Amino acid sequence: MSRPARHPESHKSNGFEDPLSNYEAPAYADDMERKLAEESVATVRTEPVTTVTPETTVVETMQLMADVHVRCALVVDEGSLVGIFTERDVLSKVADNFHDVKDQPVKSFMTPDPIVAYETDNVAVALCAIATGGIRHVPVLDVDHRIVGVVSPQRLMLFLQEQFR
Repeated sequence: MSRPARHPESHKSNGFEDPLSNYEAPAYADDMERKLAEESVATVRTEPVTTVTPETTVVETMQLMADVHVRCALVVDEGSLVGIFTERDVLSKVADNFHDVKDQPVKSFMTPDPIVAYETDNVAVALCAIATGGIRHVPVLDVDHRIVGVVSPQRLMLFLQEQFR
């Protein structure tokens, strides 16, 4: 037995109103703005990524970063991101006293609880974190908070160049 069709207005009488009934797609100023708003961080190159434990020494962490040609290492404890150790940390916290601190754990010099982006966020979120946070490396996590990679200004520029070739 078929039901009679109901007019959309009849939903309002029972308290339901479709939240998308008045949706209008955003108007973008140009294709770049559209790509930043609609493309996900998952479309940006986020590897290679280097991870270390909080107990890894400063010198070991720096050597790993150099071997992989990256400018940061994500500090992971029991599968969870707890910090980030970057070239900026090396310059501001380690360089002056390198010989005295090189064998200390990286946890003493890392930046704890870094700003992150999720692979499902749009690219503009990662770009905004870099621009407004005064940072150069944003760890990227999946929806289960597992590390996927790192976004940097260089990787964002590569993404934009690929989009507009």
